[in-house]
Amino acid sequence: MQGSFLRLYVREGDKLHGRLLWEWLLDQGCRLGVRGGSAFRSIGGFGRSHAVHEGSFFELAGTTSIEVEFVVTEEEAQRLFALIRQAQVRVFYVSIPARFGVINPDAKDPPELSAEE
Repeated sequence: MQGSFLRLYVREGDKLHGRLLWEWLLDQGCRLGVRGGSAFRSIGGFGRSHAVHEGSFFELAGTTSIEVEFVVTEEEAQRLFALIRQAQVRVFYVSIPARFGVINPDAKDPPELSAEE
């Protein structure tokens, strides 16, 4: 199946309607029927301000980034982007073309996810 590896970057402490933004993003992906999503905390990095943040300093707690990842079809990506726009959340993202599937699928896997090779 063809689609994208979609990675969204948010700050660890960012919230939307009192909820952590990375949790909200995962929930939206789940509600849209995306097959899966994950969130990872970075140990360090920098963004557009070029200020390096490291997760090891107590005084910087909550300033590192969270990477939220999905493997999605084009339609799923567009629906997720529409929800983010509607919520008026500023999110930096990367979308990389991806081919994905399941090797040795079981009865619960949709036929389109069967490995092509």
